[in-house]
Amino acid sequence: MGAITESEMQLAQVGVFLWILVLKTYEIEEQHHSLSVSNICTNTTHILFIYIFPHSQPEDPKTANIEAWYMDDSPDDQRLPHRQYPNLPCSAETLQSLGIKYWSMNPSLYPNDPKLQAIRKARGYSYEDCITVSPATLPNYQDKIKSFYEEHIHTDEEVRYILEGAGYFDVRDLEDRWIRVHTKAGDLIILPEGIYHRFTLDEGNYAKALRLFIGEPVWTPFNRNTIEESHPSRAIYVQTVKAS
Repeated sequence: MGAITESEMQLAQVGVFLWILVLKTYEIEEQHHSLSVSNICTNTTHILFIYIFPHSQPEDPKTANIEAWYMDDSPDDQRLPHRQYPNLPCSAETLQSLGIKYWSMNPSLYPNDPKLQAIRKARGYSYEDCITVSPATLPNYQDKIKSFYEEHIHTDEEVRYILEGAGYFDVRDLEDRWIRVHTKAGDLIILPEGIYHRFTLDEGNYAKALRLFIGEPVWTPFNRNTIEESHPSRAIYVQTVKAS
C-alpha cells in the first residue's frame, strides 16, 4: 500500500471535522429534546457556516460597543440625542431580539477589510454604493433628510456601514416605543425587513455610509401611514420577532 498523499490527508481531516459537527449537533438536539434529521442538518450547516465565515457573525451582544436608548417625545430638532430623563438605555440584547445585527470594524481598512469581505460573501451582498449625507453633498438635501425621517419599512433588509461621521437609526420595538441607535464610523448595522425605522444625522450634520444589497437595489420605502400591519413584510417581521 502506498503512502498517504497530502491531499488525501486533508480530505480525511475534513471528513473527521464534519463527523464531529454531526455528533455535536446530535448532542445539542438531544439535550433540547428536538432531535430530528431536519434539525441535525440545519444546525450542522449553521455550525459549518460559522467555521467557514467566522468574521461574518454579528458582535456578541454581551460585548458589543453599540449605544442605544429609548427616546423622549420632544418635538425639538431631530438631530439632538432625545434621551429620556433620566436616560433609559437599550441593551444590545434587546436590539438583537428585534432582529438588528451589528458589527464593529475599522473604516480605514475599507474596501480591503477581510471582515467586511467575509460579511459580504456570507450574506450574498453583490451590490454596493456610497452615500454622503450632508447639506453640502446631497442633492435636494432638505427633501431627502425629511423622507429619511419618515417612519417606514422596506421589503428587504437595510444595510449601512458608516465610514465617516455619524447618525441615528430610530427603530420601533413591538410596544411601539422609539429606540435611538447612535451609529458612528466603523459601525455596520442591518435592520431587518419589515421593521419600522427612520434615519437622521446627529449634530455633526455629516455621514458617509456604504450601502449593501443583494442583487439590484430597491430603495422604495413604505411609510407607516400608508400601509396596514398586514403588509407581508411587516407581518413576517412581527411573527419572526415574537417567535424568537
